[in-house]
Amino acid sequence: MRLFRTLLTAAATAALMAGAAHAQDAATGAALRDKALTDKTGWTILESLTTDIGPRNVGSPGAARAKDWGLATFKALGFQNVRAEQFAKPSWIRGEEAASITAPYEMKLSILGLGNSVPTPAGGIEAEIVVFTTLGDLAAAPESAVKGKIVVINQPMTRTQDGSGYGAGTAVRYVGPALAGKKGAVAYLTRSVSTSDSRQAHTGAMQYADGAPKVPAGALGVPDADLLQRLASRGKPVKIKLNLQSHVDEKAVAWNVIGEIPGSSKADELLVIGGHLDAWDPGEGAIDDGAGVAITTAAAKLLGDLPKHPKRTIRVVMFGSEETGGSSDAYMAAHKDEVARTVFTGESDTGGDRIFEVRLPVGSADHPAMKAAVNTLAPLKIFLARGEVGHAGSDVEGLQEAGVPAAALSQDASRYFDLHHSADDTLDKVKPENLAQNIAAWASLLYFVADSDIDFRALTAAKASAPAH
Repeated sequence: MRLFRTLLTAAATAALMAGAAHAQDAATGAALRDKALTDKTGWTILESLTTDIGPRNVGSPGAARAKDWGLATFKALGFQNVRAEQFAKPSWIRGEEAASITAPYEMKLSILGLGNSVPTPAGGIEAEIVVFTTLGDLAAAPESAVKGKIVVINQPMTRTQDGSGYGAGTAVRYVGPALAGKKGAVAYLTRSVSTSDSRQAHTGAMQYADGAPKVPAGALGVPDADLLQRLASRGKPVKIKLNLQSHVDEKAVAWNVIGEIPGSSKADELLVIGGHLDAWDPGEGAIDDGAGVAITTAAAKLLGDLPKHPKRTIRVVMFGSEETGGSSDAYMAAHKDEVARTVFTGESDTGGDRIFEVRLPVGSADHPAMKAAVNTLAPLKIFLARGEVGHAGSDVEGLQEAGVPAAALSQDASRYFDLHHSADDTLDKVKPENLAQNIAAWASLLYFVADSDIDFRALTAAKASAPAH
């Protein structure tokens, strides 16, 4: 009996201690959340990046300035193991750009060349246009309708909270030029992949197909694309003069800039998070993706300021080439041996508006650490969304494909595509209170993952092997 009472007392004591530990975890997570809502670190980071560095497309002097800025920022904030990992990145460099209607009357058009586009001949080209409402209409058109003409696609993008309208619409920009080239076009212009009604054009990357003719490609401001469609509907020839000058620097490089908050007892286990440091050149790169850099850096800094660091190491990466690709592959090449001990990844890359939902690795929602995290996020008006995490970010997709568990903190993207990849991507578009809400969410979730023993891989495997009900 005495042995039984001793065992019972020991069990009760252990349960009380475990309960106290969970309560302490919850209290720390809530304290981090609340501190983030008033902390100015994230805003200071974003203001400095956009003001002191400016445009920073890969291969430009701005990209090199951004690399040095990232190193200095990490060091000033107390991060450790700070370094820049260089990788080769042939880079497309924008030059002189202009477009105008020459018939039936003269009018300048708002245009930006698409990343990776070949240039027009020196002095430009002039040709009649053919307008299609959708990329599918171009695909169905006979070559005789396209040959020798400038193709214009006026396909609108759907505004959605989760940004899915962009994913559905990017083909018109990404693969459209190759399709037009195959059909004999001399150039390709698309309505900007944007939800805006501004005349500002939105750039972005495109890709040619192997063996297909390469034609110059650009994006038009949304009202200008509408105008061209209306003119074409009159049944009279419409001509455009187009001049897109660009070149490729085959010897260019980029850098993934890294800083860490070392773990206190499981330092070899890694959480890898971040945003991308490069940005298209028309604007300041505030929402795409200065905000993501500021959010993840400031969130990790809050955990680094705790009296005792969380158990696991938090690695923040300012990825150096997201817009035209390369960061993910470079990171994986440098860190392939760390995949097994990378317990979590995620990226912030949808601007600075409020997070509205969190998606967690399959099978983890009922774990005490994740229950505590979801409870802590609730006052921020963030709910737990069921279902797969999906694509957690272009820069961490290599980690995801290698089996690293990811979470997604989904931002309201309702106005993001009004701004991104355009001259309107400026600091004034970011609201400090929304940025702070993002930092609060990231800091809270990171804490519960980093300071727990949660094994997302095991939980996902157990869920997959469980019998269906």
